[in-house]
Amino acid sequence: MRQALLALLLTAALFPLPILAETRIPQSAAEISLTFAPVVRSAAPAVVNIYATRVVAQRVSPFAADPFFDQLFRDFGRRQPRVQNSLGSGVIVAADGIVVSNYHVVGQADAIRVVLNDRREYEAEVMLADQDSDLAVLKLRDAHDLPYLSLRDSDGIEVGELVLAIGNPFGVGQTVSQGIVSGLARSGLSIDGGRGYFIQTDAAINPGNSGGALVDTAGRLVGINTAILTQSGGSNGIGFAIPANLVRSFLAQAAAGESRFQRPWAGVNGQAVDAAMAEAMGLERPEGVVLTELDPESPFRAAGLRSGDVVVALGGQRTDSPQEVMFRLSSMGIGSRTTVAYLRDGQTREAEVALMAPPDSPPRETLTLRETALAGLTVERLNPAVRAEMNLPLTLEGVVVRGAEASAARAGLRPGDLLLEINGRRIERSRDVLVAARAQSRWWQIDVLRDGQSLRLRFRL
Repeated sequence: MRQALLALLLTAALFPLPILAETRIPQSAAEISLTFAPVVRSAAPAVVNIYATRVVAQRVSPFAADPFFDQLFRDFGRRQPRVQNSLGSGVIVAADGIVVSNYHVVGQADAIRVVLNDRREYEAEVMLADQDSDLAVLKLRDAHDLPYLSLRDSDGIEVGELVLAIGNPFGVGQTVSQGIVSGLARSGLSIDGGRGYFIQTDAAINPGNSGGALVDTAGRLVGINTAILTQSGGSNGIGFAIPANLVRSFLAQAAAGESRFQRPWAGVNGQAVDAAMAEAMGLERPEGVVLTELDPESPFRAAGLRSGDVVVALGGQRTDSPQEVMFRLSSMGIGSRTTVAYLRDGQTREAEVALMAPPDSPPRETLTLRETALAGLTVERLNPAVRAEMNLPLTLEGVVVRGAEASAARAGLRPGDLLLEINGRRIERSRDVLVAARAQSRWWQIDVLRDGQSLRLRFRL
């Protein structure tokens, strides 16, 4: 009997009875938060699909089937219109039909159709768009009482937070993917020419997600999905979103009736402080942006800053790259003042900087040539506003090509070219271009500065 009881106890120890788990409905907010369904249910109706079309003139060549002759005669053949279609996403941010998306989705579209989650469709028009920021604000026609997302303060986001990406990847329909914020203050990336400033996430973002929402677990808009790093064309878990604070600045300007995004002008050049530079400057650690050039009209110069100062914060927020400086200024908007913290001789100082538009003086002297050897050429005299609009160096002076069509385009001129001489005549003002273009000559020689390189264009009439 004793041996049988011992065997029973040993069997029970080795093979315990299974514990049956209870299946029940979540009873508290904490338990509900274990699923993302409530967040998706509230946020998804405010994310829309966008179908944009654009008519472009495409050259039709009889040599298109031959790779050699097609390259040789690439400018030969007649032009005919062709419709380009693009697919993307957008986010409703106001009940009366204000939608935010990417510039590369809708910025140059001739017609925009927006489809809501419940399959309602609206025509839309662009209120405000900016290629450098890759943002666009749309207005849906005859829309009212629509679901929308509120914007979160993106400066409060931390690495490791859970986020959801909502959009229309590959045109399959609205899709939700989940991940975390895997990086902040991403800048200097090849995806946008190194100008942007992004939130990084590992939530799957694919073609078609552009313009869609990145939301937190409270359903608030954290950012607008804009790009991915990929070699295959699909998501590798490295996606980027434009922070909500910049979106908020766009919405404020669109509401004020602006048709073009206005950034506060810094009037400075600078570079991020690395370890070697920090050691040479006697800094404890690499931080901030060292100013290398200041325009005479720069608000930073007016506030007392000078070349060699290291800007470490704007409005109480750290600045560790030139892109971050521009993001901070852009998200604040024009018309107020902000504090700048900077280092000089190892000491931290503060000053107040005016958030202002670039001065449009001296007058830009816009001139378009007609019925001359350079017909179709539009030029402007450089000033801070023109340099800012065309992303030209602070130190550049003279006359720049604003547009080149017809004869000017055939001569090889491009927007952004700085005109130095035309047939030996030095170009300092816009009227110098007009005088030179009226000359009676069959042989023409134009000296320009393009992307920092001197070029000489020659042609015969």
